[in-house]
Amino acid sequence: QVQLVESGGGSVQAGGSLRLSCTASERTFSDYTMGWFRQAPGKEREFVAGITWIGGGTVYADSVKGRFTISRDNAKNTMYLQMNGLKPEDTAVYYCAARRVPVIVRGALAYDYWGQGTQVTVSS
Repeated sequence: QVQLVESGGGSVQAGGSLRLSCTASERTFSDYTMGWFRQAPGKEREFVAGITWIGGGTVYADSVKGRFTISRDNAKNTMYLQMNGLKPEDTAVYYCAARRVPVIVRGALAYDYWGQGTQVTVSS
C-alpha cells in the first residue's frame, strides 16, 4: 500500500508562487504514473498535471499550462508542483495521486492511491 503525503500549500496573493511536494511512503515503481488534482468547494475534482515516474513524460490541464510545472525526484520518492502566476481561480485543495499504469490519464477514478490534500488559497 503506497501512502502519499502532500506539503507546501498555503495562502498567497495573485501572481505569487507556491511549490507543492508529494512524498511516497515507499519506492514507487517504474510503471507508476503520478498526478496532481485539485478540488474547489462545490466543484468536481479536476486533473491538473501528470508525470510518468520513469521517463518523466508530462501532461497539463489547459488552465495551468505555462504557469505550473510538474517534476519528480526518483531518489527522494518525491513529486513536485511548482505553481507560478497563481490566480484566485487556482484556489482549491490539491491532491497528489498515483496509478499503477505508466500512462497519464485525466480521470480521477483511474488513480489507485491518494494523499490527504493540501489547501492552496490565492487572494486577489
